[in-house]
Amino acid sequence: MGFGGISIWQLLIVLAIIVVLFGTKKLRGIGTDLGSAIKGFRSSIKDEPAAEDDTPEKLAEQKRSHSDIQTDASKQSEKDKN
Repeated sequence: MGFGGISIWQLLIVLAIIVVLFGTKKLRGIGTDLGSAIKGFRSSIKDEPAAEDDTPEKLAEQKRSHSDIQTDASKQSEKDKN
């Protein structure tokens, strides 16, 4: 008995049919693409800097720069009125 009632011989027959239908080059290409996709996914999870950007210092800096922009805009609109 193999996996869930499927014997090794049945798995080998299915594998042989898949190789005949798709060919070894296409199967190798699919494997390579799948491997690189998994590798890219893992590296993107490790390199996630978004959690570090929410520190209190960064948030305070963002608020200061936002208020500076608003102040500059209000000064410009006062100049335009005069």
